[in-house]
Amino acid sequence: MPYRLTKIYTRKGDDGYTSLRDERLPKDDLLVEAIGTIDELNANIGFTLALSIENTDIINALTQIQHDLFDLGGELHLPQHPIIHADKVKQLETTLDQWNSTLAPLKEFILPGGNLKAAACHMARTVCRRAERTLVKLHRQTPLSNTEILRYLNRLSDVLFVAARMLAKESNAKEVLWEHER
Repeated sequence: MPYRLTKIYTRKGDDGYTSLRDERLPKDDLLVEAIGTIDELNANIGFTLALSIENTDIINALTQIQHDLFDLGGELHLPQHPIIHADKVKQLETTLDQWNSTLAPLKEFILPGGNLKAAACHMARTVCRRAERTLVKLHRQTPLSNTEILRYLNRLSDVLFVAARMLAKESNAKEVLWEHER
């Protein structure tokens, strides 16, 4: 297979525009913002994985999610080639149900944190929520041809929340409950 990236810089974006979908778009275009936020989410998940997670279920799921996010970004670039289908959403739901069954039920909201791994996962979760909001805004402006990506991101933020709880639990980190009306 030939190398895809033989030269990292092209100077084509120096004017504040980038090429997407065979056109030049300003770098603050909502589509560019959505793809960039998906990339940021993927990097946050990569950071979480770099923290020496020991749970192979979490490692495998987050690694698959990173691949899915690359596909999702590609789909935003080339919407005529949908990749994120209902089976990907179902896969997240199955993971979510399995993981959540190992945790104590929540009686109150928890504050993000717990330990470094859990906190990193919470950071990824918040970036996921921002990516979802950006895609919803993009969808209102220009309807997405595949709305499964919205469902996927909605479920993914839940998976990241539960993964953060699991990572806190595994190191016996105490979850800090929100004290409303404190």
